[in-house]
Amino acid sequence: MGTTADRFKAAVEAQQLDAVEELFTEDVRLYSPVKFTPFEGRPMVLGLFGVLLRTFEDFRYVGELAGSAQTAAGPDGGSADSTVLIFRAIVNGKEIHGIDLLQFDDAGRIKEFTVMVRPQSAVHALGEAVLAGLVEDGLVPQA
Repeated sequence: MGTTADRFKAAVEAQQLDAVEELFTEDVRLYSPVKFTPFEGRPMVLGLFGVLLRTFEDFRYVGELAGSAQTAAGPDGGSADSTVLIFRAIVNGKEIHGIDLLQFDDAGRIKEFTVMVRPQSAVHALGEAVLAGLVEDGLVPQA
């Protein structure tokens, strides 16, 4: 069946949101490159993933690194087993290079998820597209 990271990659590349859901903890946090505060909780993070799966074109993972890293959440600032997935995609005609940092709980589920992308013009295009999708899906109010 592979690692959680392997199952996550396969689910995202196949655009299977239900398969992604079972890999997240209930209180998962997603740190986005376009929002200062994290998206929190499985329902909100899954809603965001639904938008992302519609927004990205030609999404593909092109590399992987594994190890451990300090988590952002928690009072002790401890470290967790972590995997970095390197990806490429297109958003509104702009090529994005990025990484997904997955951090796991003791049961191997994803408890923290950090997305980093470049270049800045792609971050801007991604932010606009995701906000429009979140508003369309009723996950955030229209500004």
